[in-house]
Amino acid sequence: MARSTNPDLQKQIIYSVYIRNHTKEGSFSALIPDLPRIRSLGTDIVWLMPIHPIGIKNRKGTLGSPYANMDYRSVNPEYGTLDDFIALADAVHENGMKLIIDVVYNHTSPDSVLWNTHPEFFYKKADGNPGNRVGDWTDIIDLDYGNKDLWEYQIESLKYWAQFVDGFRCDVASLVPLEFWKAAREAVESVRPGCIWLAESVDMFFNDILRINGMYACRDADLYEAFDMEYDYDLWESFTKYLRGESALSAWISLLNLQDFAYPSNYNKLRFLENHDRPRIASQITDAAALESFTCMLYFLKGATMIYGGQEKSCAHLPALFDKDDIDWESGPDISALLVKLAQIKKKYLAADDLFYAVADDVSNTAFMVRRNAEAIKIGIFPLSRKNAEMRLELPAGEYLDLISGETQFIDNNLLVSDGNPKILVKNL
Repeated sequence: MARSTNPDLQKQIIYSVYIRNHTKEGSFSALIPDLPRIRSLGTDIVWLMPIHPIGIKNRKGTLGSPYANMDYRSVNPEYGTLDDFIALADAVHENGMKLIIDVVYNHTSPDSVLWNTHPEFFYKKADGNPGNRVGDWTDIIDLDYGNKDLWEYQIESLKYWAQFVDGFRCDVASLVPLEFWKAAREAVESVRPGCIWLAESVDMFFNDILRINGMYACRDADLYEAFDMEYDYDLWESFTKYLRGESALSAWISLLNLQDFAYPSNYNKLRFLENHDRPRIASQITDAAALESFTCMLYFLKGATMIYGGQEKSCAHLPALFDKDDIDWESGPDISALLVKLAQIKKKYLAADDLFYAVADDVSNTAFMVRRNAEAIKIGIFPLSRKNAEMRLELPAGEYLDLISGETQFIDNNLLVSDGNPKILVKNL
């Protein structure tokens, strides 16, 4: 782990915002009135998807992908001015939250400022033209970190934005050299002490395919040398197979245990059920009661929790990345009150030094999870199909408080009983 990582990040709630589609206006200024509501959900950190101008050449859709960056050192005029952005940053801080922005350092748009001023900073194909190593990313060209002058340019850009923000979510961080990220972290610390670094580590199988084909792709365990948090994409394929009915719940659960065994003791995986690249969880889990159980489980998992804007309203439609496609804030049941309760539980009872163990009953699709440190034992029971189930685990006998319902439950003979409702039980030791 990065030596200066704050263990409190384990308890943090991150709320992801796509400026274009979060409000009708799609601007920095229009987000400001929504900040008190976002904060009320228990949010600690607001993450803005890329705020920079979008390239025109090879643009996807009508308005283009925010991940086809045209200029690292200015803001997208569609969202407002730099002063508007600074006002938003100030408002985030005034509402008691921190702000992180997306930085896309693996590539730029084909018509970027950097390409026009420093073509030597880019990867070249055999014919000498710029290109990209991932075929379907047709609206971008890759950077070449073999050029150390590029390092200086990118680090100076990070230091500039660190004047205003508290950290960075680093797009496809696994594809940018680890040594660059380590150098960047050290340099930015002089501008923003305690800067937060979140890595979008890539899917395990994608990472393997890239490396086997001769491309650079950093392993998740190594990324922790530079980053405080990283995506849990190492398990994502297994989780989505379970959602599609292609594998048992226990297959995913076993990998959660492997994470807790294999990673450094203070590892922090960003936990989410959806994001801007993945389907809305409400489009896959259509039963409201089952969705509640999935959501409770999300908050119980070790690591920071991420909510994608609109998830609190059970939105099933994933906003388009390349066009104006506003979130439908009236589309589904409002689970905001549940998120507030879960955030309170996470911050008060779930500790960074917790040990973790989980088992699954595949017949009932029920996950049983245990977190424990020297002070307390916490048990999560999550019936993902809302069926009754039983499981035996070696646990201290006695009375436990269910933090969700407020009721007490007696556990004896190491028997955990699920009545079809999610439970988070706690007992002080």
